Amino acid sequence: MAQLTCRNLCIGYDGIEILHNLNFEINNGDYLCIVGENGSGKSSLMKTILNLQSPVSGKIIFGDDLTQNEIGYLPQQTLVQRDFPASVWEIVLSGCQGRRGILPFYSKEDKALAKKNIEKMGITHLTKRCYRELSGGQQQRVLLARALCATKKILLLDEPVTGLDPNATNEMYQLIKKLNKDGITIIMISHDIDSSLQYASHILHLGKKIFFGTNSDYIRANVGFNPNGGEC
Repeated sequence: MAQLTCRNLCIGYDGIEILHNLNFEINNGDYLCIVGENGSGKSSLMKTILNLQSPVSGKIIFGDDLTQNEIGYLPQQTLVQRDFPASVWEIVLSGCQGRRGILPFYSKEDKALAKKNIEKMGITHLTKRCYRELSGGQQQRVLLARALCATKKILLLDEPVTGLDPNATNEMYQLIKKLNKDGITIIMISHDIDSSLQYASHILHLGKKIFFGTNSDYIRANVGFNPNGGEC
């Protein structure tokens, strides 16, 4: 059974429909990159999957024992968020909030999970540091550790390498690749076609033409693909 299915999904806001009759499904362990020009509905689709906005029509179906509160999310950062005055530990631990329900305090299990994910992201030495003092790459590792506290199944990533230097970008892609190899399903919005084709198992292209399939099928279909990088 598919982990996530979009069936005849229509998405819009302020009365304007921006995606019509979208159909695709994601299985456990897939690595999907969502690509397309600005305004094509990439972020709106992700918000709809996260139940942050309602579809105009159609539905999103969760399967394979996946529930809404088991989705990890790494949003695209704003300048205000980059200046957030909290410690690395506090931010990562806050990723456990969805697991706590109505409990007012973090459990020993929550704290152990936060510690484990901090170690997994290689940022143990930053645990007591203030988040806003970190580099862009370090901040993204913190947010990825936080997202992992919410899930063992699926991660939604919105442009996770935006603003990072080449070294930090490569490190982030390698971290995401390893998480996927460890069994976590990845759904990532990206403007980087070359890296999408390098790492993803599947591509969802949104725009005048909509395509969903494997990365090799995407190249053959020539849907907005430019072999020199970028989109046609």
